[in-house]
Amino acid sequence: MKPFSVAGIPPDELNSFLSGTYSDPFRILGPHRMGDDLAIRAFRPDARKIEIVTNGSASAKATADTSFSVEAEKIHRDGFFQAKVPNATRDLDYRLQITNWDGSEYTMRDPYQYGPIMGEIDLHLFSEGQHWQLYDKFGAHLRQIGDTSGVYFAVWAPNAQRVSVVGDFNGWDGRVNPMRKHPGAGVWELFLPGIREGAHYKFEIRSQTGALLLKSDPFAFFNQWGKSTSSLVYNLERYKWADAEWMESRRKKEWPKSPMSIYEVHLGSWRRKTDENNRHLSYLELADTLIPYVLEMGYTHIELLPIAEHPFEGSWGYQVTNYYAPTSRYGNPDELRHFIDKCHQAGIAVIMDWVPAHFPKDAHALAEFDGTDLYEHMDPRQGEHQDWGTLIFNFGRNEVRNFLIANALFWLDKYHIDGLRVDAVASMLYLDYSRKEGQWVPNVFGGRENLDAIYFLKRFNEVCYERFPGIVTIAEESTAWPGVSRPVYLGGLGFGFKWNMGWMHDFLEYMSLDPIYRRFHHGNITFSLLYAFTEHFILVLSHDEVVHLKGSLLSKMPGDEWQKFANLRLFYAWMYGQPGKKLLFMGGEFGQWHEWNHDSQLDWKLLDLPKHDGLRRLVQHLNYIYKNEPALWQQDDSYDGFEWIDFHDADNSVVSFVRKSKEGETIVFIVNATPIVRHNYRLGVPKPGFYREIINTDAETYGGSNVGNLGGVQSEAVEWMGREQSILIQLPPLATVAFKLEE
Repeated sequence: MKPFSVAGIPPDELNSFLSGTYSDPFRILGPHRMGDDLAIRAFRPDARKIEIVTNGSASAKATADTSFSVEAEKIHRDGFFQAKVPNATRDLDYRLQITNWDGSEYTMRDPYQYGPIMGEIDLHLFSEGQHWQLYDKFGAHLRQIGDTSGVYFAVWAPNAQRVSVVGDFNGWDGRVNPMRKHPGAGVWELFLPGIREGAHYKFEIRSQTGALLLKSDPFAFFNQWGKSTSSLVYNLERYKWADAEWMESRRKKEWPKSPMSIYEVHLGSWRRKTDENNRHLSYLELADTLIPYVLEMGYTHIELLPIAEHPFEGSWGYQVTNYYAPTSRYGNPDELRHFIDKCHQAGIAVIMDWVPAHFPKDAHALAEFDGTDLYEHMDPRQGEHQDWGTLIFNFGRNEVRNFLIANALFWLDKYHIDGLRVDAVASMLYLDYSRKEGQWVPNVFGGRENLDAIYFLKRFNEVCYERFPGIVTIAEESTAWPGVSRPVYLGGLGFGFKWNMGWMHDFLEYMSLDPIYRRFHHGNITFSLLYAFTEHFILVLSHDEVVHLKGSLLSKMPGDEWQKFANLRLFYAWMYGQPGKKLLFMGGEFGQWHEWNHDSQLDWKLLDLPKHDGLRRLVQHLNYIYKNEPALWQQDDSYDGFEWIDFHDADNSVVSFVRKSKEGETIVFIVNATPIVRHNYRLGVPKPGFYREIINTDAETYGGSNVGNLGGVQSEAVEWMGREQSILIQLPPLATVAFKLEE
């Protein structure tokens, strides 16, 4: 055994390398000139013997048609080898023939014979926060370099002493495959020949304090979930899409003036295989079950609760650890793409929840990624959500903004996602969100607005709409922040839509009251129309309203069982009459009694009961009527599409209004929020004609008492409510009715 100083390596550098604190492995490993000879060094603790095998074309020792091998000398007991090839040039075409301790042999290219791979332009764009296809450069990519296939790895860890690729291909030994660092950008890279798809890997990071961290790849395309947290090499270029017609038509879509009826779904609990240990359905099984159901029910969109990888089932996907990897609970990335592809072929758009506001503290993920607060703020007053126990992204850092915006583009690009619903936007906009005095840091102007997050959201929306016309971004934002869905060039945040949380709170509060008290809360059901056209709104009855002991929508309704169903039917039809797009969480369409439980499937057996199936049938019919009547969606963003008839009848808890299309089609809605039949109720109407009854939530087919108007009524020249024409109708108990004018 020769001392450290042999092999032309300074002893301190060799000691640093062997102790795992050396940041430039290419200075030691691979081919190096040594006088007239070429020294080739390798570090393989798993090897008993290493030979350098060459075809001889670059060596004076061989002719062009011969090959030879040189046995490497073990220069350190830990597994450091060196071979000298006389008179060879640095571009010698060689391989390492490795003999393991068990006698097995294999031949591989030397990872340390390759020069830098990531270009300066890519590194510069990333440092500037402007590299929109970051996912093509970072992570693990199957690559062909020359005649050799393998995997190219790249990761951002600017404050690490050393970063290594570890995996099932090197015994998870961080000493074997240390990476090259690009100092200015803090990016580490390495091409590993011979690695194939499906290989499990992580990054071993030695921090400045000497701690060894084992991290999943932030850009992994596929990752394990639960307690197993390895990243997997995956080829995203293999899948062949069949949705070209959909994608082309989407480019021309103007969603604010189109019907949007959204079915919000948690994939893991929509249905389960109860006879197979209550397992999740796979993406492939969901394509064969969920899509036909959504199609039959008449929805236009599916919104998926977060599907990026998350270990904690109870977070419902809102604590993301791997932003570029769809959860492997339900299958692999191509199987998810098959599901989305089938949605598009069926004419259904797919929205996914996206969570850029915060991330969990899981040790294998983004938290203190290189031993420092890299993705998050250092100051907990800025970098931690005390309520949620999660960390907040540092939106002021170029690379972090780039990581997130590129991630949004990744889903739109590689998965053909049609829309992103951005979670917890309010928590991003305000520095004092859910914080007491002294627990937050004001901005540079002394205010509470998070200027970095505001810039990030605006840039996110600009880039997404610029690069993918026809997509939609949606903000879950519950405050009075102005211009959430106004374009950035007009001073807004640039979202396409905003969830109407105010409408939801006011109406749920009203609907939960005993009808005898509703007359005193009439303002709850009229107030939302004061601001209904200040944003592009989506009316939401989401998963948030049926969890944490809030009860299901059906259980919130007052009265006996008959009244509960009648109230909910009334509420749904009212919602479809209101200006704004529609969203309903799964289970609400058939009257789930229990609040949502992510560990079990919906109570599908309830559909055997007439009242529940009647409610489902009503939602189905509402969806079909909604899609086929432009008056219900074409002018959602304008007073031109809505007109009150009477909102003063608080004593009877009756409201009436008109919805209109651009072509002048007219639909009149009347809501009776009490269990009393209003016989011969006179209502002023806009024009003369026959008013055909198109919605009656009291119809027998829905489980109602079947009070109605025999298909419609003819208007009369009787002045009423300031209008020249009126109709005389029967108002069913706890019901919404709607009439379409046939002039």
